[in-house]
Amino acid sequence: MANFMFPPQGFGPGTQPGAEDGEELNYLAMPSGMQTFSPHIPYLEDPAVAHGAVAFLSQLADKALAWTASGGAQAATYDHLDAANQAVLREVLGEGEVSIVIDHPKRVEIQESVFTGVWRIMREGREHIEIGAIPDAVLMAPQVRLSDLPQPGAGVVNAPAIITEILDHVENPQGDSHVINLTLLPHTPQDLDYLDLVLGRGGVTILSRGYGNCRIDRCAHPHVWRVRYYNSQDILILDTIEITDIPDVACAAVEDIRDTASRLKNVSEALT
Repeated sequence: MANFMFPPQGFGPGTQPGAEDGEELNYLAMPSGMQTFSPHIPYLEDPAVAHGAVAFLSQLADKALAWTASGGAQAATYDHLDAANQAVLREVLGEGEVSIVIDHPKRVEIQESVFTGVWRIMREGREHIEIGAIPDAVLMAPQVRLSDLPQPGAGVVNAPAIITEILDHVENPQGDSHVINLTLLPHTPQDLDYLDLVLGRGGVTILSRGYGNCRIDRCAHPHVWRVRYYNSQDILILDTIEITDIPDVACAAVEDIRDTASRLKNVSEALT
């Protein structure tokens, strides 16, 4: 035997196709297109026309500054503003990276503004603003429950064990969120179909477009969420099940809401 180790075959210079062969290494595309805050200050020929919108923005800044995680969302309505001021307000708020749809029992559409933690709530033709980590409508949405677990069919291998783990954490919560990474677990296509059937839909869908796309669906079982991450080419790169009240990825951070307070104040001062 030789007194040294031979290098493994298939590695090193010359073992991979080069540009001269007409081939290139293809890497999995990572998420891209991350949104960053950029305030939009509409041009006003007469700033006095938007006095009501400016006052409302200043009020939102005060609410954001006073907000605490234990106090829940801070609500504000602007029905008292005329059409011109409402148009200025909507232009300033714009559309942020998080959208939420609640379709049970009545449809509620929620759009985060460009100011993190400032949410526009559309319900039954009326709209109001909430400031907080997540709108109250998401926390109070009725849960759609499943009655019986269907029997697994052919090809279902690991799904029953995953469901047992989910139900164990639902019935015996440990305080922190529990995440099951389906991407790293062995499973068959039938396993995923069976999980979809058992977990069901809970009537809440959250889409975050901050860094790639993240789709969050509430399942029919309490505190169970399906969280899926996609890259910029809409290819699923991470599939998880999270047992928690609300996944952290869907919530605005306390520090971001503090930044929102100063940004709202700056915009309101720029409009005067």
